[in-house]
Amino acid sequence: MQTFTVIIADDHPLAREGIKSVLEADSSFLIVGEATDGIEAIELCDQLQPDLLLLDINMPRLSGLETVKKIRSSFPHIHVVMLTVSDDVKDLFTAIQFGAQGYLLKNMEPDDWIEYLHALLGNHTEISREIASRLLYRFRSRNIYEEVSPLALTPREREVLSRVAAGDTNKEIARRFLIAENTVKNHIKNLLEKLQLDNRVQLAAYAVRHGLSE
Repeated sequence: MQTFTVIIADDHPLAREGIKSVLEADSSFLIVGEATDGIEAIELCDQLQPDLLLLDINMPRLSGLETVKKIRSSFPHIHVVMLTVSDDVKDLFTAIQFGAQGYLLKNMEPDDWIEYLHALLGNHTEISREIASRLLYRFRSRNIYEEVSPLALTPREREVLSRVAAGDTNKEIARRFLIAENTVKNHIKNLLEKLQLDNRVQLAAYAVRHGLSE
């Protein structure tokens, strides 16, 4: 099986951890570097020459849009995929014009990430176009809603949420609070439903935004 080397460029450590957890579940991806801004991303690409750069659109020092222009100019063999949680498609289309091969939403299911990246890196053009169309539809149809207040959560749900943000597994959370692992799973399921979120990465981001992370 072919192995693809990957650099992750995102200024938020929790986002990088979430992305790593998705990719590390598939043995064909090898993460060789992490960058916290566009300048670091360019330097790492120069040093490591990865197959793939996952690049956040909004970063300090040098934005994702400026970074993708420089990467594609200097290292045209590197596949660049933009990462975003934004509802604004203009930046994504600009990134594609600058040379990015695609984009991923941070709130997508891990299986969708893996399927898309395999199609892109394997040059399965028709498959990657089909997936891209599906992602764009999801991107355009996302509901914009007023975020649910943490006051809607029980004390235990807030505790579990803080540990999710810390990167703990269900087993580690169960051990910390002396509860069953299935109970933790139920808490996480309830949190996702209450907060109208899709996965643990979004839960962690919510916890950070609302000061619930440790």
